[in-house]
Amino acid sequence: MEKIIEENKQGESLVLEQKDGNSKKLFIESYGCQMNFSDSEIVASILANEGYNTTQNLEEADLVLVNTCSIRDKAEQTVRKRLDQYNAIKKINPGMKVGVLGCMAERLKSKFLEEEKIVDMVVGPDAYKDLPNLLKEVEEGRDAINVILSKEETYGDIAPVRLNSNGVTAFVSITRGCDNMCTFCVVPFTRGRERSRDPQSITEEIAALWEKGFKEVTLLGQNVDSYLWYGGGLKKDFEKASEMQKATAVDFAQLLDMVAIQFPKMRFRFSTSNPQDMHLEVIEVMAKHHNICKYIHLPVQSGSTRVLEAMNRQHTREEYMELVDNIYRIIPEISLSQDMIAGFPTETEEDHQDTLSLMEHCKYDFGFMFAYSERPGTLAARKLEDDIPAEVKNRRLTEIINLQQKMAFERTQRFVGQTVEVLIEKESKRSNEHWSGRNSQNTTVVFPKEGNYKPGDFVNVKISNCTSATLIGDAVGYSDIMN
Repeated sequence: MEKIIEENKQGESLVLEQKDGNSKKLFIESYGCQMNFSDSEIVASILANEGYNTTQNLEEADLVLVNTCSIRDKAEQTVRKRLDQYNAIKKINPGMKVGVLGCMAERLKSKFLEEEKIVDMVVGPDAYKDLPNLLKEVEEGRDAINVILSKEETYGDIAPVRLNSNGVTAFVSITRGCDNMCTFCVVPFTRGRERSRDPQSITEEIAALWEKGFKEVTLLGQNVDSYLWYGGGLKKDFEKASEMQKATAVDFAQLLDMVAIQFPKMRFRFSTSNPQDMHLEVIEVMAKHHNICKYIHLPVQSGSTRVLEAMNRQHTREEYMELVDNIYRIIPEISLSQDMIAGFPTETEEDHQDTLSLMEHCKYDFGFMFAYSERPGTLAARKLEDDIPAEVKNRRLTEIINLQQKMAFERTQRFVGQTVEVLIEKESKRSNEHWSGRNSQNTTVVFPKEGNYKPGDFVNVKISNCTSATLIGDAVGYSDIMN
């Protein structure tokens, strides 16, 4: 639940520039959060060196990989249906090999390979560098598996191939794994303990993106605020580090400050933040730099302290609201978004009302809201009965969604009459006569194609109208960041 899942991107098959001399065909499809889509770029890069070019034609593929998510039951069911479709094609093309990557691979390894026999290869999220060896096993007629979770692997030495990229915005992973054992979440079990990537490898990847013309980078991690580089190793082992390592360690506020200074003509975002790990130093760095976007995804999951404790969220309702108050005090123009779970085990009507009142206090611009779905292997599944009837969950979820939609419209309206800086990303989906981009607060902005503006330009747009999710206006010139 901690990770943003964009429904319109689920099941995207990825394509990249064809490499001369490669004769084998790879079909790779991704589900889940942006971390999975980012990991697919790493996999494509590794396999390009093993003779594979990507294809979007499933029937001609020599190797079919699906990068999977375990965070919601719906994602797992979708992947299972896709595996059935792959295997129907495999009967026509028996040379085709099928592999499962990512979080489901780690969780359901024996089921997929031994019991159901629906795949040839199972590869966990820390084992992608082992793909060449695993493919040799498969080619020799053996099932192949590597789901070992690493204490060190960050893929910092692999330059991802940018797949289906707009050439303007990109994601750069800075951490892997998670140490926050939220009772509803499978991530610590499927992606392992938290470790951070060398800041030099991060800045080198950003520099390579800048050279290619990219203008915005989102720093990505299960929990970016926990970023801590002290020479490598797990976050939890930092207390055992030497005095020199502690003195030269880089935390998230320092990393954010570093990239903003080093790349003044690029814009930076980050996701996802955990409330108990977010320090005001990060907010102060955001306030200091124009090129750090004024938007934070700050999952809360519930507005009830009692439910937060049952979720092992490590903060109270009051602590979360105090953090939000401080964020608004330091950056009044900021936008916030939330993750919310309706109907967590034992949630009462009073707990639900606490969630609605917290939402009203925090004035979220966006939200990602779900009814509770029990995930096998989590502490909640083992210890808590899923005791809220489906109709109650759905009614509470509807009330949360309705309140969020009302607040979103009010929050979007605040920009009408203002001039906002927009990074042009692409043509508008609804009209090829309009450009589309986002402002610093992550709200979509559309405006007519006038002048010589093009994707990758930062443009000032005077806002004249809005819907609940989109700002509408006219360009009035390039922004200062272009100078």
